[in-house]
Amino acid sequence: MAEKVLVTGGAGYIGSHCVVELIEAGYQPVVVDNFRNAVRGEGDVPESIHRIEKLLDTSIEFHELDLLDQPGLEKLFKKHSFSAVMHFAGLKAVGESVEQPLRYYRVNLTASMNLLEVMQAHKVHNLVFSSSATVYGDPQHLPIDEQHPVGGCTNPYGKTKYFIEEMIKDHCKAEKEWNAVLLRYFNPIGAHSSGVIGEDPQGIPNNLLPYVAQVAIGRREFLNVFGNDYDTLDGTGVRDYIHVVDLAKGHIAALKKLKNDCGCKVYNLGTGTGYSVFQMVKAMEKASGKEIPYKIAPRRGGDIASCYADPRLAESELAWKAEFDLERMCEDLWRWQSMNPTGFSKGTAS
Repeated sequence: MAEKVLVTGGAGYIGSHCVVELIEAGYQPVVVDNFRNAVRGEGDVPESIHRIEKLLDTSIEFHELDLLDQPGLEKLFKKHSFSAVMHFAGLKAVGESVEQPLRYYRVNLTASMNLLEVMQAHKVHNLVFSSSATVYGDPQHLPIDEQHPVGGCTNPYGKTKYFIEEMIKDHCKAEKEWNAVLLRYFNPIGAHSSGVIGEDPQGIPNNLLPYVAQVAIGRREFLNVFGNDYDTLDGTGVRDYIHVVDLAKGHIAALKKLKNDCGCKVYNLGTGTGYSVFQMVKAMEKASGKEIPYKIAPRRGGDIASCYADPRLAESELAWKAEFDLERMCEDLWRWQSMNPTGFSKGTAS
């Protein structure tokens, strides 16, 4: 009997790619999502989940549920016996969090507290948490390893990830039977090689690569480059970009780590290499064969100059390492965007 894994926010970009990897690794995912960042398909099932079902010739159990609805969460846990939970659900835009901090604290923290309480009540003690490199704040040294100080976050989004990490750590100390792996993502990009699922931001993209891809496909006139006066090789921000499929495979490795009664562990998921905004624009121009016009705009609140990982701990303890290079990331992203020029709602992928 396949182990059931609850996937919160499983219709979103990272969650949906993890659902694919879970199924291919022999797990049975049960997906919950509130459609905050997902497109509704036939039968009130997310389009991303429909497409995965077709891609893998399988059926996936889905529940429309907001984690702020604790009674609804209780009902789900009474129905199923989960071996573990992968927690992706939450608001995730840095700029928006600066403008709407209370909303981010209420949604992200309350949802996570509800989930932990229901897990505890139903004796589900294994958790993989979708954290972020934003918990490191403005880096004191590069590359960033897991021993780098955390908590000096430059935006409310990062603070919510830090606070949730602290909740999980404290809970694992108090409840010795608990095991949790906190995965600090760097910058996920790319898409599944089939082009069937990918990143489809609702509204104006908050992240660089979806915006670049939308400019290349003609949905947007030009790219705003937020700041060209950082202390970097070309003045633009430098980030560690990781293929979303590599990231998803890191979650499978984390699930396996939970089996070892690991307690609470923290790992960076990144490549260890930083690329600037201008380098990413050039890479996407090569992948798409399109010129990507841009304009320089003021820096955004909460942004930092450079951020890239030291991923060696994940390699040594999880037997995980990012496989895909920048060229492959951009090729897969362009395949998704060109097959789905307007995203999931009117895409041509089948």
